Amino acid sequence: MPKLKTHKGAKRRFSIMSSGKIMRVKCGKSHLRRKKPARTRRLYDEMIPVATADKKKIRRLLPYG
Repeated sequence: MPKLKTHKGAKRRFSIMSSGKIMRVKCGKSHLRRKKPARTRRLYDEMIPVATADKKKIRRLLPYG
């Protein structure tokens, strides 16, 4: 069976932790951040886990983790 190709867009957007969790960055991180409060800007720095409903789709796009 041939190798599966990794979806490059998904590879850039999601990271799989050593525990197997799929993490993502919040939207709105890169644009128009100066006018937001410092607390809100700090919240953008942390990654959050992907919703359970989307995990199966993302696993298919990233076959090799």
